[in-house]
Amino acid sequence: MIRLPSRVAARGAIALAMSVLFSGVLVAGSAQAAPVGVAAQSGQAQAGQAQSGHDQSDQNRSRVVTYVALGDSYAAGQGALPYENACLQNASSYPEVLDDLKHVRLVADPSCSGATTADVLSVQIPSIRKTRKVDVVTGTIGANDLNGPAVAAACSVSFESPECQAGLAGVYALLTPPAPELPSELAVRLTTTLTAVASTIPGAAILVTGYPFLFETPPQTHPNYATIVQLNAAIAALNDTIEGVAVQLAQSGIDIRYVDVTAAFAGHGIGSADPWINSTGIEAFHPTAAGYRAYATAVRAVW
Repeated sequence: MIRLPSRVAARGAIALAMSVLFSGVLVAGSAQAAPVGVAAQSGQAQAGQAQSGHDQSDQNRSRVVTYVALGDSYAAGQGALPYENACLQNASSYPEVLDDLKHVRLVADPSCSGATTADVLSVQIPSIRKTRKVDVVTGTIGANDLNGPAVAAACSVSFESPECQAGLAGVYALLTPPAPELPSELAVRLTTTLTAVASTIPGAAILVTGYPFLFETPPQTHPNYATIVQLNAAIAALNDTIEGVAVQLAQSGIDIRYVDVTAAFAGHGIGSADPWINSTGIEAFHPTAAGYRAYATAVRAVW
């Protein structure tokens, strides 16, 4: 697990992030970012150059898209064996699945199991600073700030245990805004980190993903019903926070999009007939190879 506490180099990103969070003004009617590799055109240019724009789009779709992956264990591929290094990266991770596409080239992947927003900010982003001509950056980050895997493990043993209840309290403390007009602590961390990504690789489209629900919701008579509902609700709150940050950054002019993966995993949580989430060992609460293929499909659908 990478642990470097210093954020001195990120002060500029923090200042810019704060201006986004506390501006109080959202840009209304912002156009959705153009697809990767396709330059956005004004309505007048589109009307006058429809054919040339079509030809240019065809050319861009045939060129290689350069790609950088950032994030935690869900970006590294933990849960799908075998592992290649201490970060638990492997060939079944969704960045590697995307890299196998004909017109995609993964040029950097510092993702690592256990990474928090602080690790992405202080370790992963500096490692890609000299990477040139990047079209797409993906990021899966936020769960470790909430100590997500440990909370899931504690609550799966006993929902009533002090460890589970303390863990859930910590999760909601980071996800709950301190006042209606203020962002939550996790929103601040995500905004700072993603703003730093945008300033480090200007011009790249940023695709930030959410997380799947870990469990299939059982009947209310199931002995673990309350536990599963609470854990899935915490993931929903995490995803809402990530999406909210992405939307606000997009409205500030950053080319960023949120990738929802919950629909892709529907019917494949722990407890289903065909689970894409592991339930035991070091792989517990992480996707299988099939789950990472679903991640890659969801990401590709929005880029």
